[in-house]
Amino acid sequence: MKQSIRYLTSPEGTRIAWSSMGSGVTLVKAANWLSHLEYDLESPIWQHWTRFFGSHFHFIRYDERGCGMTGGDPRGLSLPNWLGDLESVVDAAGLDEPFALMGISQGAAACLAYAVKYPRRVSKLLLYGGYARGAYERDNPEAARMYRAIVDIARGGWNDQNPVFRQVFTARFIPDATDAQVQWFNELARTTTTAEAAGALLEARAHINVIDLLPQVTVPTLVLHSRQDGVVPLEEGRLLAASIPGARFVELESRNHVLLESESAWTRFREETLQFLGGEPTDRLAALTERERMIVQRLVAGCTNAEIAASLFISDKTVRNTLTRIFGKLGVRSRTQAMALLRDGGVLDR
Repeated sequence: MKQSIRYLTSPEGTRIAWSSMGSGVTLVKAANWLSHLEYDLESPIWQHWTRFFGSHFHFIRYDERGCGMTGGDPRGLSLPNWLGDLESVVDAAGLDEPFALMGISQGAAACLAYAVKYPRRVSKLLLYGGYARGAYERDNPEAARMYRAIVDIARGGWNDQNPVFRQVFTARFIPDATDAQVQWFNELARTTTTAEAAGALLEARAHINVIDLLPQVTVPTLVLHSRQDGVVPLEEGRLLAASIPGARFVELESRNHVLLESESAWTRFREETLQFLGGEPTDRLAALTERERMIVQRLVAGCTNAEIAASLFISDKTVRNTLTRIFGKLGVRSRTQAMALLRDGGVLDR
């Protein structure tokens, strides 16, 4: 998918990389751990997330301090600065109307702070795998000790060519990943941030505590959390939903902190998100003619060109030529890419 990447400079001088793509309802995603604006479009871990949101929304996101295209400088890792970075991105995007706000994992804290500070600017709040209390704030000494050990591992072995140290993080984030997904995540970890920044980011996360903000949230809120999340305990998601007035809670059947495209929890996540936010496919999908829609319905159903031609009483050549036009409208190059986009774009439901 096409995106526009820009840089801004925060009020205290930090350079932040941010991007926008798609059209429709505006959705701003606060930064979260291990992102890279360019690599996320290719990643078997994040690609389906980016494709889904970019297909249904005017999707705005950014790489956080110490990570991705923003860079590896780990200074200024605190909630006030995370909130300030979110404010700067919203201002740079020139958003005049209320917008939806999404916080994944530690991104929830910045979203909560923003929604409380600017209740009239936020239309809806979506939190996935989020938490209001970092690992050191949960009154669990054993969990805190284990977390400190993980921070030490990051500082000691993050940049090592041998992925064994980074594998500790991968196994917690995506325990059900394939070998190819594991390898990609291991490499993403090494290329998107430094050992110094990784240790500092993890340490800063552990001190997050925005419990006092939760009762002050006044915007409609949806909280989603994986039942067996190995990074953020389910109880933290329940705490968010129980403490935010009127929040709705959805428990997803998954062990992964980052939902994988192949699991049923990802389908449930998409359905709940669209129902809550009301996103629509981009103009690329809306641009399809009635005949083209009939063809792509059969394409996504797995029909061959010959089967499509027979069912519509047209020639194989007509199907091939029409598919070429469809691929051009969708901005894809292959049948596989088109099928993936069309599934996420909801063409079969329209």
